[in-house]
Amino acid sequence: MRNNFAEALQALLKHEGGYVNHPSDPGGMTNLGVTKKVWEEWVGHPVTEAAMRALKPEDVAALYKAKYWDKVQGDFLPDGVDLAVFDAAVNSGPGRAAKWLQELVGAKADGVIGPQTLTTVGQIDPKKLVADYNAHRLAFLKGLPTFPTFGKGWSNRVAAVTTEALAMTA
Repeated sequence: MRNNFAEALQALLKHEGGYVNHPSDPGGMTNLGVTKKVWEEWVGHPVTEAAMRALKPEDVAALYKAKYWDKVQGDFLPDGVDLAVFDAAVNSGPGRAAKWLQELVGAKADGVIGPQTLTTVGQIDPKKLVADYNAHRLAFLKGLPTFPTFGKGWSNRVAAVTTEALAMTA
């Protein structure tokens, strides 16, 4: 809900970690979960490796709010569901994260969370929705060709997000 962005961002950044540039990661150079491409789009100009390494949480917070939290209507999702969908949006894109939610609640899966989706979401037990959503997310991740390389970390992350999101539903 409206008051959860700071807590959700803190949880997300804990999972995203610091600077990485893994040769098997299609995102390439990344810091705090933000790829070089996304950061360059956000700031409107090319950036160096040094600039990517220097990113701080306060630098990326507005980007995460605008490009991910707001795109999945985090302010209007139930406590816990907001974290689950936000974290998935960062990893798999806001459109895909929204479609997963819509599919699970029986709303039109168009990738844009609107009033109809929010109404339907509000009628479902948030604990069940968090568990079902993250199970669906993990099944998707297991089908990716990079799962053998990154699967253990992704699985641990989805398990931790499930635990954190369930705690938020209380």
